[in-house]
Amino acid sequence: MFWVVLGVLLAVAEIFTTTLFLLMFAVGAFAAAGAAALGAPTAVQALVFAAVSALTVAVVRPAIRRHARPALDSGEQPFGVAAIEGATALVLEPVDADRGLVKIDGELWSARSYDATQSFTPGQRVQVIKVQGATALVWQDDVSTPGELPGTRE
Repeated sequence: MFWVVLGVLLAVAEIFTTTLFLLMFAVGAFAAAGAAALGAPTAVQALVFAAVSALTVAVVRPAIRRHARPALDSGEQPFGVAAIEGATALVLEPVDADRGLVKIDGELWSARSYDATQSFTPGQRVQVIKVQGATALVWQDDVSTPGELPGTRE
């Protein structure tokens, strides 16, 4: 039971780190839980945990990271944060260095100005430069034409 709880805790912690490091130890914990279910002694369970964790960190993690490179590098259609960075947004509430609200592809995002000296008024078009957590850092959009909806450029 200990190994299952440890595996679940590590897997949940991985959600917050997204490094694929804790997930490898979660796999090791689940392997040790399998050994415990087969009646292996505690020392063997610990050995299984260590061996499987080490193998997944050394072999599986690099392979996953290689295949999970950013979509822009691989020529594939970006998704998630990669799709938002570079997108055009519509300012809904004033945006400055401290706060603001924008609409990106139909979704509302908290926003801040990428350049602390800039501020934007509702109705202006801006470009998402970077996403930090749940906040879009935006910059003056000099590319969109007036009246163009965000995300409709081809």
